[in-house]
Amino acid sequence: MQKLILLLALVSVSFIDAQAFIGKNDNKFQVGANLQDNGTGINISYDFGIGENISIGLSSTYLLGVNDALKNNMVDALNAEFDNRFDVRARFNANLGNVINVDENFDVYPGLSLGLKNFGGHLGARYFFTDGFGIYTELNAPFAKYKSGALTAAEMLHNQFTVNLGACFNL
Repeated sequence: MQKLILLLALVSVSFIDAQAFIGKNDNKFQVGANLQDNGTGINISYDFGIGENISIGLSSTYLLGVNDALKNNMVDALNAEFDNRFDVRARFNANLGNVINVDENFDVYPGLSLGLKNFGGHLGARYFFTDGFGIYTELNAPFAKYKSGALTAAEMLHNQFTVNLGACFNL
């Protein structure tokens, strides 16, 4: 009886297919935390597969907590209003999970993004535990900021190195 239960358990586990990126028409939704100097917030993103290793999508971040120096400051240049706290980006990813072939549940995706604050790049990784659920992390860096010259502390929000981490879902 124990051997039968063990056999059924092994067979049922083998039917789980949790590929990280399947290519064209793949849909990924991610929600997580955004960490950066002087602020923390929430990040959501959506990626759609347009080719075997290519996806496009949108990403948006809103900072819920900012440094006390940026909250309701008397000096307007230091005050972090909605436009400083919010960013949205169009993104392009090269999904390399099947190229590096570490595990079919693992995907690495370098990419470019064009947002309200800057043009930048990111390097992300996803790992799926089941067919629909996994975790992700992304490192983001600006390449070219839209405002030249010295930026105030509030303008530096989303215009610096940031880290996103959280949960991802297959849709």
